[in-house]
Amino acid sequence: MTEARQQVTQARRIVVKVGSSSLTTASGGLDADRVDALVDVLAKARSGGEKEIVLVSSGAIAAGLAPLGLARRPRDLARQQAAASVGQGLLVARYTASFARYGVRVGQVLLTGDDTSRRAHYRNAYRTLDQLLTMGAVPVVNENDTVATDEIRFGDNDRLAALVAHLVRADLLVLLSDVDGLYDGDPARPGSARIEEVHGPADIEQVEIGSAGKAGVGTGGMVTKVEAARIAAAAGVPVVLTSTVRAADALAGRVTGTYFHQTGRRSADRLLWLAHASTPRGALILDDGAVDAVVLGRKSLLPAGIAAVEGEFSAGDPVELRNAGGQAVARGLVNFDAKEIPQLLGRSTKELAQELGPEYEREVVHRDDLVVMHP
Repeated sequence: MTEARQQVTQARRIVVKVGSSSLTTASGGLDADRVDALVDVLAKARSGGEKEIVLVSSGAIAAGLAPLGLARRPRDLARQQAAASVGQGLLVARYTASFARYGVRVGQVLLTGDDTSRRAHYRNAYRTLDQLLTMGAVPVVNENDTVATDEIRFGDNDRLAALVAHLVRADLLVLLSDVDGLYDGDPARPGSARIEEVHGPADIEQVEIGSAGKAGVGTGGMVTKVEAARIAAAAGVPVVLTSTVRAADALAGRVTGTYFHQTGRRSADRLLWLAHASTPRGALILDDGAVDAVVLGRKSLLPAGIAAVEGEFSAGDPVELRNAGGQAVARGLVNFDAKEIPQLLGRSTKELAQELGPEYEREVVHRDDLVVMHP
């Protein structure tokens, strides 16, 4: 057994992500046989209590299409949210019934990137998922599509799965789709070969990665899966990318799909969410000294280093930090409303405290709530 596949067999906490096309018919609606087949594999993998499974499942919008009389996935947000509302209930009910055959309970967990980039919400999400696993349940995670806005186009839950793997401190991420791995060309083209292992981004720099799925009911494709694998691997979580029909082989450590080696160190840092899952509500333009302090010195952003403010946002919202040329150099959670910041520009915290009160003697973005985008 290769060292990579040995890591798979030794993984105790595993996040498995499955796409819409693996669970539904092309016309919409859940395929009960497909769901049961997947659950059979997952239940067997966790039998004996040696492994914990977190399932990140797409399919809510697709499952809601047929019941609402929709021939295809709608483009407008309101009907997507309506389909998600109907489909999410059907999806979880199907998983509940299917896992019940093995005496296993499931727990529904709906997340948005915005929620989990905030410190308190991040801790709450971890505690909920960890407790469900401790109590022997299988968390079924999905994006909260019924209220999501920009997040509803998150990449068919691929990126969400990578972030959940980081959040729960998983030992492995398994991405399941309708293709049995990453190929060095179009899988349908003669001569294309499956890439068995990826040690880092340089291994696939020259690979042409397709962007569309086959079935037409999901939003993801190989691009989002490779990006998810990159995020997870950089956070210290190895990844197996393969087809849903080969899920049992993947979880058993048999050679299948493409294995992405971890490229970074594991951490419990929620800032991965801030970097990859949050939607900036506005921007702060920094002078050169502040850019150096934030990017090179890893320091907090003080009012004295801000030259301008853009957008409308509230305290606690994610904002971009940009240099004078408009390039985003960092992202962070701001401590003031947008309308408060103009009176703070270029001034010291000591001066602001004397004039406006002690609550203004603080950072605009604290270094603990800041992630550098371009070091």
